[in-house]
Amino acid sequence: MNSLNRFADPFYCVTRLIVGLMFACHGGQKILGFPSGGHGMPPGTLGTLGAWIELAGGILIAFGLLTRIAALVASGEMAVAYFMVHAAGKALDHAPALPEQFFPILNKGELAVLYCWIFLFIFFYGPGRWSIDAIFRKKSGSTVPTA
Repeated sequence: MNSLNRFADPFYCVTRLIVGLMFACHGGQKILGFPSGGHGMPPGTLGTLGAWIELAGGILIAFGLLTRIAALVASGEMAVAYFMVHAAGKALDHAPALPEQFFPILNKGELAVLYCWIFLFIFFYGPGRWSIDAIFRKKSGSTVPTA
């Protein structure tokens, strides 16, 4: 199994890239109407803030720029989304109100929970070696932790 350790950094980088871009797509649908037309900007200030966190945070996480800050903010946004929308049973713009249920499988909050925990992991793990943050650290002379 130790022979697989050499793939840990590249795999983490690709995972961070994919998860970040998928998260950015949620914000892109709301703000830009792309991809696939989206469902428009959510009503209210909190919905607009969430859409911008998804778009900007997803891009920052994907490319590893200000990774820890972006991941912490994105994780917090997903926790708020889960408890305010999914667990509380509030109606979404594009769907009827869900019954008030705590468990993610019952309130369709699995994606919010997964994003929350993946971003929390990224916050603790850091940007990794293959990131813009790592390039800036090399230039400043400090070393990048290898987890």
